[in-house]
Amino acid sequence: MFESITQSLGRAFSAFRGTGKITEGNIREGMQQVRQALLEADVAYDVVQNFISTVTEKAIGEEVLKALRPDQQIVGIVHQELMDLMGPVDHSLTVRRDGTSVIMMCGLQGSGKTTTCGKLAVRLKEQGHAPYLVAADLQRPAAIEQLKILGAQIGCPVYFEDPQNSNPVQVCRNGVAAAKRSGAKVVILDTAGRLHVDAQLMQELQQIDNQVNPDQALLVCDAMTGQDAVQSARAFNEALELDGVILTKLDGDTRGGAALSVKAVTGVPIKFIGVGEQLDRLEEFHPDRMAGRILGMGDILSLYEKARKEFDEDEMLRQQERMQKGKFTLDDFRNQMRQIKKLGSMRDIMKMIPGMGALVDQLGDLNPEDDMRRIEGMIDSMTMQERQNPEIIDRSRRNRIARGSGMQAADINKLLKDFSMMSKMMQGMTNMGLRDRLRMMRGLADGGFMNPEAEIVEKKLRSARGPADKDAARDKKKKQRKEAQKAKKRNRRR
Repeated sequence: MFESITQSLGRAFSAFRGTGKITEGNIREGMQQVRQALLEADVAYDVVQNFISTVTEKAIGEEVLKALRPDQQIVGIVHQELMDLMGPVDHSLTVRRDGTSVIMMCGLQGSGKTTTCGKLAVRLKEQGHAPYLVAADLQRPAAIEQLKILGAQIGCPVYFEDPQNSNPVQVCRNGVAAAKRSGAKVVILDTAGRLHVDAQLMQELQQIDNQVNPDQALLVCDAMTGQDAVQSARAFNEALELDGVILTKLDGDTRGGAALSVKAVTGVPIKFIGVGEQLDRLEEFHPDRMAGRILGMGDILSLYEKARKEFDEDEMLRQQERMQKGKFTLDDFRNQMRQIKKLGSMRDIMKMIPGMGALVDQLGDLNPEDDMRRIEGMIDSMTMQERQNPEIIDRSRRNRIARGSGMQAADINKLLKDFSMMSKMMQGMTNMGLRDRLRMMRGLADGGFMNPEAEIVEKKLRSARGPADKDAARDKKKKQRKEAQKAKKRNRRR
């Protein structure tokens, strides 16, 4: 998510580091690079101009110019302005205490509107509500069938009519009446979309808005369409007065233009973001956390919330108790890996941990998921006794495990060595605070801990550093030769 803009902003901010006192001139020069990074990320031009103007004005001040580390203060100013650009946000969904609340979902075809209706229904069910889906998208033939399938998966009733003998306004009106009769608390209207914004679509949505009078109107936008998403949000808001936007496919958006522009251009906040196809992949949009991700600072709060939702709390407590007693086994480690997999891609997880984003970039085309599969394969090739007592694994057992997992004996050795170190360190981590745990995790990752391909990574890093190191050594020798020649000349003069 946002890889391109994060890297571009990182290069822009590097211009401020190591320059000593920062002047008005290099602030303006650095802001031009930030401006270029935002434009390349497909952020709206007017938004970029206002953003750069505000940041420059705040950066060119006595407080920053006299600061010990002004580069950090500039990053802080940009972080705050990004938060202001995207927020504030109210994540609440209007649900009445009495009666039935109606949420109208709208958007263009291909934005993921019908799937998002299902995701929103899942979210409402988790909050204790009984949602009711209405299939009012009569434009796309498969939309009704798709919503019926989603309703069956969620355990949520779906109202639909024959598209040949009805119209969207009638379906919405009848659907709300049916929901009220069934005692449903919340109705989600999946309205029709088009391939582009047109007068017929807007007229249809306005009729639904006037006759059904929904409590909230939410627009679903595809984040990967960049400025097209922003312009469609503007058009829908002018016709309906939207209450919020849901950005879908944000996990595939490397630029971030829509997320940074929607609120500023339309005044409508982004309430939720879709970060995957699964029905539970609808997250609240937090401007402060998103700004942190964009600047490569990580997002530990979202990672914590994911872990709290996905992890088996009883299993984690059991493993923690075992760690404290020094009984942490390879079986426990394998179970922890399986829990971590529930959080998603390891690259995405690492980027959410402060300070580890740069490490992900250094991995290149190496895939942490492959490493986890290999480690799991090695553990699976062990007997229960070997997993419980790794110290009994001698040469013959090591060779057998290597053959069974398709690895080398050296890989088994590294796994056992790393696990022995990890079990001791994790035992000590049980009494640490979050900051110290993260620091230790980063140290382990930097050292290639639990990574069968650590040597490959190190070679890549050495080769990347090589030319620079050689150049530095060459420059040093040249300088030494020049100094020696100057010394000889001085001696001759004497």
